[in-house]
Amino acid sequence: MALAKITSVIGRAVNVPGNDIDTDRIIPARFMKCVTFDGLGEFLFHDVRHNPDGSKAAHPLNEPRFQGATILLSGANFGCGSSREHAPQAIQKYGFKAVIAENFAEIFFGNSTTLGMPCVNAKREDIAQIAAFVEANPSAEITLDLEKLEVRFGGQAVPVTQRDSARDALVNGRWDAIGELLDGVPAVKETAKKLPYLAA
Repeated sequence: MALAKITSVIGRAVNVPGNDIDTDRIIPARFMKCVTFDGLGEFLFHDVRHNPDGSKAAHPLNEPRFQGATILLSGANFGCGSSREHAPQAIQKYGFKAVIAENFAEIFFGNSTTLGMPCVNAKREDIAQIAAFVEANPSAEITLDLEKLEVRFGGQAVPVTQRDSARDALVNGRWDAIGELLDGVPAVKETAKKLPYLAA
């Protein structure tokens, strides 16, 4: 099963500012009683998007002008806290295809990469520049270019960084380790036929 080569992500963006946004804020534990990850997107940032009485709170994801955004902007140490895979799953199931932040918690970064959802690092001032553009132009698209390692928006461009191994896996369509293993099953079977101690 050939995986898509993810060389760029183009879409509208939304800024969810803040540092140390942990996985419990991304997806509260009480919503993790699912057998599959389907439906988790509904509960993304639930407790900060809602008031105690259940009404919607002031939050960027609740603003109509940012509905349909597919690139998430944020701050430092994004995805810290517990190692729950549900956090990147919830982000992806909500509709996001990439995250741009100052830096990421290690396990969150790895889980996102294996979903084919690029996480790239940018300087604080560059994220602020993108966020200001998005705030003024919420319907405008921005481009995250993984080959050139830059974000382009409104005639401007800022650099981003990404771990070489993750970038290589994404741009060459090797981001799903299980998929890679399954692709190798025919070769394993052929090798097994040649081993006398495995012959029936």
